[in-house]
Amino acid sequence: MATKVLIPLCPGFEEMEAIILIDVLRRGNVQVISASKSKEPIIASRNTIHLSDTIFPEINPNEFDAIVLPGGLNGTKNLMAETEIEFFLQSFHTSKKTIAAICAAPAVLRKFGIISGEIPYTAFPSSDDLANGAGGTYTGKRIESYHHIHTSVGPGSAFEFALYLLELFEGKEVMEKVKQGLQLPHSE
Repeated sequence: MATKVLIPLCPGFEEMEAIILIDVLRRGNVQVISASKSKEPIIASRNTIHLSDTIFPEINPNEFDAIVLPGGLNGTKNLMAETEIEFFLQSFHTSKKTIAAICAAPAVLRKFGIISGEIPYTAFPSSDDLANGAGGTYTGKRIESYHHIHTSVGPGSAFEFALYLLELFEGKEVMEKVKQGLQLPHSE
């Protein structure tokens, strides 16, 4: 059975990160469900308009294997303001299910105590102030993993991160097949 992944979309989300993650994972037969607060269109960080698959109240975290947070400054602030997001994250964390965040979104994990103490993480360098005083150790790597928590730096790492997660979810063979079809630089 394919992995089932939740990707929440809040106003101001970084569309490149969200769409690349959704697209690459779906190419690898991962069941990706995007969700938002309402059925209204969501305006992303570059003023593109998007519709989610469902809404937060219809999400049961027990039905998912992973949650992946796209970044974007305002999208991250909006993720931090949603009580449903905190509930989802705590549920995934308690169950040791995969939690991933890119760009500014690792700040959400820091704010809600998913990343704490000396747990290593990476993020967009200037997003650190979003969770000022929260725990974690910033590494600056393109992708950082610690047990079930995975983080990445930003839009330029979206394909790398999506492929990394795809391999984690569905294995190297599936990831390599998808990667080859994307025709990324240095793909064979």
